[in-house]
Amino acid sequence: MKIIVIAPCYNEEVKIGKVVSRIQNMPEKIVNEILVVDDGSTDQSVKVVKDLGASILSVGSVKGVGFALREGFKYAQQKGYDIIVVIAGNNKDEPNEIPDLIKGITEKGCDFVQGSRFLKKIDFGHMPFYRKIATRLHPFLFSIFTGRRLTESTNGFRAFKTSLLNDPKIKLDQPWLDQYELEPYLYYKTITLGYKTMEIPCTKTYPPKKVGYTKMKPISGWWSILRPLLLLRLGLRS
Repeated sequence: MKIIVIAPCYNEEVKIGKVVSRIQNMPEKIVNEILVVDDGSTDQSVKVVKDLGASILSVGSVKGVGFALREGFKYAQQKGYDIIVVIAGNNKDEPNEIPDLIKGITEKGCDFVQGSRFLKKIDFGHMPFYRKIATRLHPFLFSIFTGRRLTESTNGFRAFKTSLLNDPKIKLDQPWLDQYELEPYLYYKTITLGYKTMEIPCTKTYPPKKVGYTKMKPISGWWSILRPLLLLRLGLRS
């Protein structure tokens, strides 16, 4: 199977190079392409990626992480990739765990594999307190709304079959999904449409605040990942 790893990026010149290099240096050479989708960075992120030989797709201006991921998914479809892996562009994920995601598809027959930090001994690093609460509350609500017990729903580290994107009931090309909404939306739809999913243990490490641990804002960011659950469960969005 052809595998592409997609990393959304916005002003990550200090960390995106580490992400790309760590993927390139994985012991298991299973990744066919690394695609960094640049969401209008104004620093040297694009240059860093090009210098390392990874693919770069620039959306031109700041559109939002959901928009960036959607463009990356379209790229993967056009290039004929079978599996899409999503990884953080700020070096919080562990590339050496990508094979574990892939095995959930190739060996377990899953359509979607979600990385869960809560299935391992948790070390959040410098994760802010409000995020510790939010990342616990969200999967609790997600489980209630989908009827499936989950431990993780806000972690973007995941892999899925590109063919999922051909389902007409998964409508990613909606403007309201341009920010953080797209990731929980895709997971919610995958589960409620009856696709086979599973969670695998993964690492999520937050760096010190001084080097930038997140770009998500406490209130607006939390609402952005929460509202897909409410809107879909109430039938206000499809």
